Amino acid sequence: MNNENSKPDKMKRFKAPDALVLIVILMVVAAIMSYVLPAGEYNRVENAATGRMVVDPTSYHAVENSPVSIWGILKAIPEGMGQAATVINFLLIIGGVFGILEATGALMSLIGFTVKKLSGKERLIIPAVLIVWGLGGALVGNFEESLAFIPLQISLSLALGFDSVTGMAMALLGVASGYMGSIINPFNVGVAQGIAELPLFSGIAFRIVAFSCLLGAAIIYLYWYAGRIQKNPKLSPVYEEDQTSPYRHANLMDQINFTQKHKFVLFVFVLGIAYMVYGVTQKGYYLTEIAAIFVAIGVLTGIVGGLKPNTIIDNFVKGAGNLLYASLAVGFARGIVVVLTDGKIMDVVIHGAATLVAGLPVSVSAIGMFLVQSVINVVVPSGSGQAAVTMPIMAPIADVIGITRQTAVLAFQLGDGITNLVAPTFGTLMAALALCRISWGKWIKWLAPLLVVWYIICAILLVVAVQIGYGPF
Repeated sequence: MNNENSKPDKMKRFKAPDALVLIVILMVVAAIMSYVLPAGEYNRVENAATGRMVVDPTSYHAVENSPVSIWGILKAIPEGMGQAATVINFLLIIGGVFGILEATGALMSLIGFTVKKLSGKERLIIPAVLIVWGLGGALVGNFEESLAFIPLQISLSLALGFDSVTGMAMALLGVASGYMGSIINPFNVGVAQGIAELPLFSGIAFRIVAFSCLLGAAIIYLYWYAGRIQKNPKLSPVYEEDQTSPYRHANLMDQINFTQKHKFVLFVFVLGIAYMVYGVTQKGYYLTEIAAIFVAIGVLTGIVGGLKPNTIIDNFVKGAGNLLYASLAVGFARGIVVVLTDGKIMDVVIHGAATLVAGLPVSVSAIGMFLVQSVINVVVPSGSGQAAVTMPIMAPIADVIGITRQTAVLAFQLGDGITNLVAPTFGTLMAALALCRISWGKWIKWLAPLLVVWYIICAILLVVAVQIGYGPF
Protein backbone atom coordinates (compact mmCIF):
# COMPACT_ATOMS: atom_id res chain seq x y z
CA MET A 1 0.00 0.00 0.00
CA ASN A 2 2.74 2.46 0.91
CA ASN A 3 4.61 1.73 -2.31
CA GLU A 4 1.48 2.32 -4.40
CA ASN A 5 0.71 5.60 -2.67
CA SER A 6 4.24 6.83 -3.23
CA LYS A 7 4.02 6.51 -7.03
CA PRO A 8 1.79 9.58 -7.58
CA ASP A 9 4.05 11.58 -5.27
CA LYS A 10 7.10 10.60 -7.32
CA MET A 11 5.30 11.58 -10.52
CA LYS A 12 4.38 14.92 -9.02
CA ARG A 13 7.97 15.50 -8.01
CA PHE A 14 9.19 14.82 -11.57
CA LYS A 15 10.45 18.01 -13.14
CA ALA A 16 11.23 18.52 -16.82
CA PRO A 17 14.93 19.15 -17.46
CA ASP A 18 16.18 22.71 -17.44
CA ALA A 19 16.61 24.26 -20.90
CA LEU A 20 20.41 24.10 -20.70
CA VAL A 21 20.30 20.49 -19.50
CA LEU A 22 18.03 19.59 -22.44
CA ILE A 23 20.39 21.28 -24.89
CA VAL A 24 23.41 19.42 -23.50
CA ILE A 25 21.50 16.12 -23.76
CA LEU A 26 20.78 16.87 -27.42
CA MET A 27 24.45 17.69 -28.00
CA VAL A 28 25.40 14.29 -26.57
CA VAL A 29 22.77 12.58 -28.77
CA ALA A 30 24.15 14.40 -31.84
CA ALA A 31 27.67 13.29 -30.90
CA ILE A 32 26.52 9.66 -30.56
CA MET A 33 24.91 9.91 -34.02
CA SER A 34 28.29 10.90 -35.42
CA TYR A 35 29.54 7.43 -34.40
CA VAL A 36 26.48 5.58 -35.72
CA LEU A 37 25.63 7.29 -39.04
CA PRO A 38 27.92 7.04 -42.06
CA ALA A 39 29.30 10.52 -42.73
CA GLY A 40 28.50 12.32 -45.96
CA GLU A 41 28.31 15.79 -47.43
CA TYR A 42 27.40 17.88 -50.46
CA ASN A 43 29.79 20.15 -52.32
CA ARG A 44 29.00 23.86 -52.00
CA VAL A 45 28.94 26.19 -55.02
CA GLU A 46 28.05 29.86 -55.40
CA ASN A 47 24.54 30.57 -56.65
CA ALA A 48 24.67 33.22 -59.38
CA ALA A 49 21.24 34.63 -58.52
CA THR A 50 21.84 35.20 -54.80
CA GLY A 51 25.63 35.11 -54.39
CA ARG A 52 25.19 32.57 -51.58
CA MET A 53 27.02 29.27 -51.20
CA VAL A 54 24.49 26.51 -51.87
CA VAL A 55 24.69 22.74 -52.19
CA ASP A 56 25.18 21.01 -55.52
CA PRO A 57 22.22 18.55 -55.45
CA THR A 58 24.10 15.94 -57.51
CA SER A 59 27.26 16.02 -55.41
CA TYR A 60 26.32 14.03 -52.30
CA HIS A 61 29.12 11.63 -51.41
CA ALA A 62 30.41 9.62 -48.52
CA VAL A 63 33.31 11.03 -46.52
CA GLU A 64 35.48 9.71 -43.74
CA ASN A 65 33.67 9.51 -40.43
CA SER A 66 34.40 12.34 -38.03
CA PRO A 67 33.02 11.21 -34.66
CA VAL A 68 32.67 13.90 -32.02
CA SER A 69 34.39 13.05 -28.74
CA ILE A 70 33.62 14.28 -25.24
CA TRP A 71 36.29 16.93 -25.82
CA GLY A 72 34.46 17.91 -29.02
CA ILE A 73 31.21 18.33 -27.09
CA LEU A 74 32.94 20.52 -24.51
CA LYS A 75 34.48 22.67 -27.24
CA ALA A 76 31.11 22.97 -29.02
CA ILE A 77 29.75 25.08 -26.16
CA PRO A 78 32.26 27.97 -26.40
CA GLU A 79 32.29 27.62 -30.20
CA GLY A 80 28.49 27.92 -30.19
CA MET A 81 28.73 30.93 -27.90
CA GLY A 82 31.19 32.49 -30.35
CA GLN A 83 29.04 31.81 -33.39
CA ALA A 84 25.97 33.21 -31.61
CA ALA A 85 27.87 36.25 -30.26
CA THR A 86 25.81 38.74 -32.26
CA VAL A 87 22.53 37.45 -30.81
CA ILE A 88 24.01 37.18 -27.30
CA ASN A 89 25.30 40.76 -27.43
CA PHE A 90 21.91 41.89 -28.69
CA LEU A 91 20.11 40.19 -25.79
CA LEU A 92 22.41 41.61 -23.11
CA ILE A 93 22.10 45.12 -24.50
CA ILE A 94 18.32 44.84 -24.74
CA GLY A 95 18.13 43.65 -21.14
CA GLY A 96 20.32 46.54 -20.04
CA VAL A 97 18.23 49.14 -21.87
CA PHE A 98 15.00 47.86 -20.35
CA GLY A 99 16.71 47.99 -16.96
CA ILE A 100 17.33 51.70 -17.54
CA LEU A 101 13.76 52.25 -18.74
CA GLU A 102 12.40 50.57 -15.64
CA ALA A 103 14.59 52.76 -13.43
CA THR A 104 13.08 55.92 -14.96
CA GLY A 105 9.62 54.77 -13.86
CA ALA A 106 8.24 55.39 -17.35
CA LEU A 107 7.80 51.72 -18.15
CA MET A 108 5.67 50.92 -15.13
CA SER A 109 3.64 54.09 -15.58
CA LEU A 110 2.91 53.09 -19.17
CA ILE A 111 1.86 49.58 -18.16
CA GLY A 112 -0.33 50.94 -15.37
CA PHE A 113 -1.91 53.45 -17.75
CA THR A 114 -2.57 50.68 -20.31
CA VAL A 115 -4.12 48.40 -17.68
CA LYS A 116 -6.47 51.20 -16.62
CA LYS A 117 -7.52 51.97 -20.21
CA LEU A 118 -8.13 48.30 -21.02
CA SER A 119 -10.17 47.59 -17.91
CA GLY A 120 -12.94 45.15 -18.84
CA LYS A 121 -11.56 44.54 -22.35
CA GLU A 122 -8.07 43.32 -21.55
CA ARG A 123 -7.98 40.64 -24.24
CA LEU A 124 -8.11 43.21 -27.02
CA ILE A 125 -4.36 43.60 -26.57
CA ILE A 126 -3.84 40.06 -27.93
CA PRO A 127 -4.96 40.48 -31.57
CA ALA A 128 -3.35 43.93 -31.71
CA VAL A 129 0.11 42.69 -30.64
CA LEU A 130 -0.11 39.46 -32.66
CA ILE A 131 -0.93 41.37 -35.84
CA VAL A 132 2.01 43.73 -35.35
CA TRP A 133 4.48 40.88 -34.82
CA GLY A 134 2.88 38.81 -37.56
CA LEU A 135 3.37 41.59 -40.09
CA GLY A 136 6.94 42.07 -38.84
CA GLY A 137 7.70 38.42 -39.58
CA ALA A 138 5.85 38.34 -42.89
CA LEU A 139 7.23 41.58 -44.31
CA VAL A 140 10.71 42.19 -42.92
CA GLY A 141 11.66 38.88 -41.27
CA ASN A 142 11.53 39.91 -37.61
CA PHE A 143 12.15 37.07 -35.17
CA GLU A 144 15.09 37.66 -32.81
CA GLU A 145 13.91 41.27 -32.51
CA SER A 146 10.81 40.08 -30.65
CA LEU A 147 13.02 39.07 -27.70
CA ALA A 148 13.58 42.75 -26.93
CA PHE A 149 9.92 43.24 -26.10
CA ILE A 150 9.07 39.97 -24.37
CA PRO A 151 9.94 41.31 -20.87
CA LEU A 152 7.59 44.27 -21.43
CA GLN A 153 4.86 42.00 -22.81
CA ILE A 154 5.17 39.61 -19.86
CA SER A 155 4.88 42.53 -17.41
CA LEU A 156 1.82 43.79 -19.26
CA SER A 157 0.25 40.32 -19.42
CA LEU A 158 0.68 39.76 -15.68
CA ALA A 159 -0.77 43.20 -14.95
CA LEU A 160 -3.80 42.46 -17.17
CA GLY A 161 -4.50 39.18 -15.34
CA PHE A 162 -2.94 36.79 -17.85
CA ASP A 163 0.33 34.87 -17.41
CA SER A 164 3.90 34.85 -18.68
CA VAL A 165 3.06 32.37 -21.43
CA THR A 166 0.56 34.85 -22.88
CA GLY A 167 3.19 37.60 -22.88
CA MET A 168 5.73 35.40 -24.63
CA ALA A 169 3.22 33.87 -27.05
CA MET A 170 1.99 37.27 -28.25
CA ALA A 171 5.41 37.75 -29.79
CA LEU A 172 6.40 34.23 -30.84
CA LEU A 173 3.06 33.13 -32.30
CA GLY A 174 2.96 36.36 -34.28
CA VAL A 175 6.44 36.15 -35.79
CA ALA A 176 6.09 32.41 -36.44
CA SER A 177 2.85 33.03 -38.35
CA GLY A 178 4.71 35.72 -40.30
CA TYR A 179 7.57 33.37 -41.13
CA MET A 180 5.17 30.67 -42.29
CA GLY A 181 3.11 33.12 -44.35
CA SER A 182 6.20 35.11 -45.43
CA ILE A 183 4.53 37.63 -47.70
CA ILE A 184 7.79 39.36 -48.70
CA ASN A 185 10.19 38.13 -46.02
CA PRO A 186 13.61 38.56 -47.65
CA PHE A 187 15.37 36.10 -45.32
CA ASN A 188 13.44 32.98 -46.30
CA VAL A 189 11.09 33.50 -49.26
CA GLY A 190 13.41 36.00 -50.93
CA VAL A 191 16.43 33.69 -50.67
CA ALA A 192 14.46 30.54 -51.56
CA GLN A 193 12.88 32.07 -54.66
CA GLY A 194 16.26 33.35 -55.81
CA ILE A 195 17.77 29.88 -55.55
CA ALA A 196 14.72 28.30 -57.27
CA GLU A 197 15.10 30.93 -60.04
CA LEU A 198 11.58 32.29 -59.48
CA PRO A 199 10.67 35.98 -59.92
CA LEU A 200 11.35 37.69 -56.58
CA PHE A 201 8.26 37.71 -54.33
CA SER A 202 6.06 36.19 -57.04
CA GLY A 203 2.92 34.36 -55.84
CA ILE A 204 2.25 37.02 -53.20
CA ALA A 205 -1.57 36.77 -53.26
CA PHE A 206 -1.57 33.12 -52.18
CA ARG A 207 0.92 33.85 -49.39
CA ILE A 208 -1.31 36.64 -48.05
CA VAL A 209 -4.13 34.09 -47.77
CA ALA A 210 -1.78 31.62 -46.07
CA PHE A 211 -0.53 34.25 -43.61
CA SER A 212 -4.09 35.34 -42.75
CA CYS A 213 -5.22 31.76 -42.04
CA LEU A 214 -2.21 30.93 -39.86
CA LEU A 215 -2.29 34.21 -37.91
CA GLY A 216 -6.06 33.94 -37.46
CA ALA A 217 -5.66 30.51 -35.87
CA ALA A 218 -3.00 31.89 -33.49
CA ILE A 219 -5.19 34.82 -32.45
CA ILE A 220 -8.20 32.59 -31.74
CA TYR A 221 -6.12 30.13 -29.70
CA LEU A 222 -4.33 32.74 -27.58
CA TYR A 223 -7.51 34.81 -27.09
CA TRP A 224 -9.31 31.71 -25.81
CA TYR A 225 -6.39 30.71 -23.57
CA ALA A 226 -6.00 34.18 -22.04
CA GLY A 227 -9.71 34.20 -21.17
CA ARG A 228 -9.33 30.91 -19.30
CA ILE A 229 -6.36 32.25 -17.32
CA GLN A 230 -8.26 35.43 -16.40
CA LYS A 231 -11.03 33.30 -14.92
CA ASN A 232 -8.73 30.83 -13.18
CA PRO A 233 -5.03 31.82 -12.96
CA LYS A 234 -4.15 28.40 -11.49
CA LEU A 235 -4.74 26.81 -14.91
CA SER A 236 -1.53 28.42 -16.11
CA PRO A 237 1.42 26.03 -16.57
CA VAL A 238 3.61 28.73 -15.01
CA TYR A 239 1.29 29.75 -12.16
CA GLU A 240 3.87 28.99 -9.46
CA GLU A 241 6.70 30.68 -11.37
CA ASP A 242 4.61 33.79 -12.00
CA GLN A 243 4.08 34.35 -8.29
CA THR A 244 7.77 35.27 -7.95
CA SER A 245 8.33 36.58 -11.47
CA PRO A 246 10.67 39.59 -11.74
CA TYR A 247 8.14 40.96 -14.24
CA ARG A 248 5.29 41.01 -11.71
CA HIS A 249 4.83 44.42 -10.10
CA ALA A 250 2.72 44.67 -6.96
CA ASN A 251 0.12 47.40 -6.52
CA LEU A 252 0.66 48.59 -10.08
CA MET A 253 -2.54 50.62 -10.16
CA ASP A 254 -1.35 52.59 -7.13
CA GLN A 255 1.84 53.55 -8.98
CA ILE A 256 0.16 55.28 -11.91
CA ASN A 257 1.65 58.75 -12.08
CA PHE A 258 2.16 59.42 -15.77
CA THR A 259 4.33 62.54 -15.46
CA GLN A 260 5.66 64.81 -18.18
CA LYS A 261 9.09 63.29 -17.61
CA HIS A 262 7.73 59.80 -18.28
CA LYS A 263 6.13 61.03 -21.50
CA PHE A 264 9.45 62.49 -22.67
CA VAL A 265 11.23 59.22 -21.88
CA LEU A 266 8.69 57.21 -23.87
CA PHE A 267 8.83 59.75 -26.71
CA VAL A 268 12.59 59.16 -27.01
CA PHE A 269 11.98 55.40 -26.90
CA VAL A 270 9.36 55.57 -29.68
CA LEU A 271 11.65 57.74 -31.82
CA GLY A 272 14.38 55.13 -31.43
CA ILE A 273 12.03 52.31 -32.41
CA ALA A 274 10.83 54.31 -35.43
CA TYR A 275 14.43 54.76 -36.57
CA MET A 276 15.03 51.06 -36.03
CA VAL A 277 12.09 50.20 -38.32
CA TYR A 278 13.45 52.62 -40.92
CA GLY A 279 16.92 51.11 -40.66
CA VAL A 280 15.66 47.53 -40.98
CA THR A 281 13.38 48.21 -43.95
CA GLN A 282 15.42 50.84 -45.83
CA LYS A 283 19.08 50.36 -44.88
CA GLY A 284 19.27 46.63 -44.22
CA TYR A 285 20.09 46.95 -40.52
CA TYR A 286 20.33 43.69 -38.59
CA LEU A 287 21.11 42.75 -35.00
CA THR A 288 24.39 44.68 -34.57
CA GLU A 289 22.89 47.92 -35.89
CA ILE A 290 19.66 47.38 -33.95
CA ALA A 291 21.67 46.82 -30.76
CA ALA A 292 23.56 50.07 -31.42
CA ILE A 293 20.23 51.90 -31.71
CA PHE A 294 19.16 50.44 -28.38
CA VAL A 295 22.40 51.59 -26.77
CA ALA A 296 21.53 55.13 -27.87
CA ILE A 297 17.95 54.67 -26.61
CA GLY A 298 19.25 53.54 -23.21
CA VAL A 299 21.61 56.48 -22.79
CA LEU A 300 19.10 59.09 -23.97
CA THR A 301 16.15 57.76 -21.96
CA GLY A 302 18.35 57.61 -18.87
CA ILE A 303 19.38 61.26 -19.32
CA VAL A 304 15.83 62.44 -20.09
CA GLY A 305 14.58 60.38 -17.13
CA GLY A 306 16.90 62.29 -14.80
CA LEU A 307 19.22 59.40 -13.95
CA LYS A 308 22.84 60.04 -13.02
CA PRO A 309 25.58 58.32 -15.09
CA ASN A 310 26.40 55.80 -12.36
CA THR A 311 22.71 55.00 -11.92
CA ILE A 312 22.34 54.44 -15.66
CA ILE A 313 25.24 51.97 -15.64
CA ASP A 314 24.04 50.20 -12.48
CA ASN A 315 20.59 49.61 -13.95
CA PHE A 316 22.02 48.62 -17.32
CA VAL A 317 24.10 45.91 -15.64
CA LYS A 318 21.11 44.79 -13.57
CA GLY A 319 18.89 44.59 -16.65
CA ALA A 320 21.55 42.72 -18.65
CA GLY A 321 21.80 40.24 -15.79
CA ASN A 322 18.10 39.43 -16.21
CA LEU A 323 18.87 38.15 -19.71
CA LEU A 324 22.09 36.31 -18.88
CA TYR A 325 20.38 32.91 -18.73
CA ALA A 326 18.59 33.57 -22.02
CA SER A 327 21.91 34.52 -23.61
CA LEU A 328 23.52 31.31 -22.42
CA ALA A 329 20.61 29.33 -23.87
CA VAL A 330 21.22 30.87 -27.29
CA GLY A 331 24.92 29.98 -27.23
CA PHE A 332 24.37 26.44 -25.96
CA ALA A 333 21.69 25.81 -28.62
CA ARG A 334 24.15 26.84 -31.31
CA GLY A 335 26.49 24.20 -29.91
CA ILE A 336 24.17 21.45 -31.19
CA VAL A 337 24.67 22.72 -34.75
CA VAL A 338 28.44 22.77 -34.14
CA VAL A 339 28.37 19.09 -33.14
CA LEU A 340 26.27 18.13 -36.19
CA THR A 341 28.62 20.02 -38.49
CA ASP A 342 31.85 18.72 -36.93
CA GLY A 343 30.47 15.17 -37.02
CA LYS A 344 29.69 15.54 -40.75
CA ILE A 345 26.15 14.28 -40.29
CA MET A 346 24.12 17.41 -41.02
CA ASP A 347 24.13 16.73 -44.78
CA VAL A 348 23.38 13.05 -44.06
CA VAL A 349 20.10 14.07 -42.40
CA ILE A 350 19.26 16.44 -45.27
CA HIS A 351 20.05 13.88 -47.97
CA GLY A 352 18.06 11.15 -46.27
CA ALA A 353 15.04 13.39 -45.74
CA ALA A 354 15.07 14.64 -49.35
CA THR A 355 15.25 11.05 -50.66
CA LEU A 356 12.03 10.17 -48.82
CA VAL A 357 10.04 12.73 -50.84
CA ALA A 358 10.78 11.24 -54.28
CA GLY A 359 8.29 8.72 -55.63
CA LEU A 360 5.24 9.83 -53.60
CA PRO A 361 1.91 10.94 -55.19
CA VAL A 362 2.02 14.61 -56.19
CA SER A 363 -0.11 16.12 -53.40
CA VAL A 364 1.48 13.81 -50.84
CA SER A 365 4.92 14.82 -52.14
CA ALA A 366 4.15 18.48 -51.47
CA ILE A 367 3.09 17.68 -47.91
CA GLY A 368 6.15 15.43 -47.61
CA MET A 369 8.39 18.33 -48.66
CA PHE A 370 6.80 20.44 -45.91
CA LEU A 371 7.37 17.74 -43.29
CA VAL A 372 10.95 17.24 -44.46
CA GLN A 373 11.62 20.98 -44.29
CA SER A 374 10.13 21.17 -40.79
CA VAL A 375 12.50 18.38 -39.66
CA ILE A 376 15.54 19.93 -41.38
CA ASN A 377 14.72 23.23 -39.67
CA VAL A 378 15.55 21.55 -36.36
CA VAL A 379 19.02 20.78 -37.71
CA VAL A 380 19.49 24.08 -39.60
CA PRO A 381 17.55 26.65 -37.53
CA SER A 382 18.10 29.54 -39.94
CA GLY A 383 15.72 30.57 -42.71
CA SER A 384 18.34 31.73 -45.19
CA GLY A 385 20.72 28.93 -44.17
CA GLN A 386 18.07 26.28 -44.64
CA ALA A 387 17.11 27.74 -48.03
CA ALA A 388 20.75 27.61 -49.16
CA VAL A 389 21.02 23.96 -48.11
CA THR A 390 17.65 22.55 -49.19
CA MET A 391 16.28 24.55 -52.12
CA PRO A 392 18.99 23.44 -54.60
CA ILE A 393 17.78 19.90 -53.82
CA MET A 394 14.04 20.53 -53.54
CA ALA A 395 13.70 22.64 -56.71
CA PRO A 396 14.92 19.84 -59.05
CA ILE A 397 12.86 17.27 -57.11
CA ALA A 398 9.79 19.45 -57.70
CA ASP A 399 10.51 19.45 -61.44
CA VAL A 400 10.82 15.66 -61.51
CA ILE A 401 7.68 14.82 -59.51
CA GLY A 402 5.52 17.36 -61.33
CA ILE A 403 4.82 20.15 -58.84
CA THR A 404 5.72 23.78 -59.33
CA ARG A 405 8.88 25.27 -57.86
CA GLN A 406 6.66 27.89 -56.22
CA THR A 407 4.94 25.08 -54.31
CA ALA A 408 8.36 23.78 -53.24
CA VAL A 409 9.18 27.25 -51.90
CA LEU A 410 5.83 27.32 -50.08
CA ALA A 411 6.64 23.94 -48.48
CA PHE A 412 10.01 25.36 -47.42
CA GLN A 413 8.64 28.52 -45.80
CA LEU A 414 5.88 26.67 -43.96
CA GLY A 415 8.35 24.10 -42.64
CA ASP A 416 10.87 26.80 -41.74
CA GLY A 417 8.36 28.72 -39.64
CA ILE A 418 6.42 25.98 -37.90
CA THR A 419 9.29 24.24 -36.10
CA ASN A 420 10.89 27.51 -35.01
CA LEU A 421 8.53 27.23 -32.05
CA VAL A 422 9.55 23.68 -31.09
CA ALA A 423 13.22 23.22 -32.04
CA PRO A 424 15.59 23.20 -29.04
CA THR A 425 18.33 24.13 -31.51
CA PHE A 426 16.61 27.47 -32.18
CA GLY A 427 18.27 29.94 -29.82
CA THR A 428 15.48 32.52 -29.98
CA LEU A 429 12.94 30.01 -28.68
CA MET A 430 15.21 28.85 -25.87
CA ALA A 431 15.95 32.45 -24.89
CA ALA A 432 12.23 33.25 -24.80
CA LEU A 433 11.52 30.20 -22.64
CA ALA A 434 14.27 31.30 -20.27
CA LEU A 435 12.71 34.76 -20.03
CA CYS A 436 9.32 33.23 -19.33
CA ARG A 437 10.78 30.66 -16.91
CA ILE A 438 8.84 27.85 -18.58
CA SER A 439 10.36 24.48 -19.42
CA TRP A 440 10.55 23.28 -23.02
CA GLY A 441 8.27 20.35 -22.16
CA LYS A 442 5.56 22.58 -20.70
CA TRP A 443 5.77 24.88 -23.71
CA ILE A 444 5.33 21.99 -26.19
CA LYS A 445 2.33 20.71 -24.23
CA TRP A 446 0.79 24.20 -24.24
CA LEU A 447 1.49 24.73 -27.95
CA ALA A 448 0.35 21.28 -29.12
CA PRO A 449 -3.32 22.09 -29.94
CA LEU A 450 -2.35 25.11 -32.07
CA LEU A 451 0.49 23.15 -33.65
CA VAL A 452 -1.97 20.45 -34.81
CA VAL A 453 -4.26 23.11 -36.31
CA TRP A 454 -1.30 24.78 -38.04
CA TYR A 455 -0.14 21.47 -39.55
CA ILE A 456 -3.64 20.84 -40.90
CA ILE A 457 -3.82 24.36 -42.39
CA CYS A 458 -0.38 23.92 -43.97
CA ALA A 459 -1.37 20.57 -45.50
CA ILE A 460 -4.55 22.09 -46.97
CA LEU A 461 -2.62 25.06 -48.37
CA LEU A 462 -0.14 22.74 -50.09
CA VAL A 463 -2.85 20.52 -51.60
CA VAL A 464 -4.58 23.65 -52.94
CA ALA A 465 -1.25 24.91 -54.31
CA VAL A 466 -0.75 21.62 -56.18
CA GLN A 467 -4.29 21.65 -57.55
CA ILE A 468 -4.11 25.23 -58.87
CA GLY A 469 -0.56 24.85 -60.23
CA TYR A 470 0.70 27.62 -57.94
CA GLY A 471 3.28 29.39 -60.05
CA PRO A 472 4.39 31.05 -62.27
CA PHE A 473 6.22 27.71 -62.48
